[in-house]
Amino acid sequence: MTIRKATIDQLEDLIPLFDGYRKFYKQKSNLPKTREFLLERLKNNDSVIFMAYIEDKAVGFTQLYHLFSSVTMEHMYLLNDLYVVDRCRGKGVGQALINKAKALAIAENQKGIAIQTAHDNPAQELYKRLGFVPDSDLHFFWTNKH
Repeated sequence: MTIRKATIDQLEDLIPLFDGYRKFYKQKSNLPKTREFLLERLKNNDSVIFMAYIEDKAVGFTQLYHLFSSVTMEHMYLLNDLYVVDRCRGKGVGQALINKAKALAIAENQKGIAIQTAHDNPAQELYKRLGFVPDSDLHFFWTNKH
């Protein structure tokens, strides 16, 4: 397995993974919008995306967004997306992607990595095993979509 930082060169490999990720969260497939969204992230350096490859086939990805802590005045990442294709789950792909994200945070002297996920996502056990602890702060969200 190899983990690579995604560039526009990996866009075609990333699109079906991201579409699969969205379908996991009960969203309708939309490949043109997926392409547009990912291309914008990559072109604008809005996020860091790592991709996992096994025998030159893309099998998973994680996407990190840049955040700041006003209280501690430090940079940190939000690990917003983590996805591994069904046939490769339980084979260490998710762990390898998260470890790559952690190594980046260490190399850049980031405060840490926050994870946003569904309350019933089974990957929470992986996060705990890799040293993430549940945040006791209350989380609120306002939506403009009704």
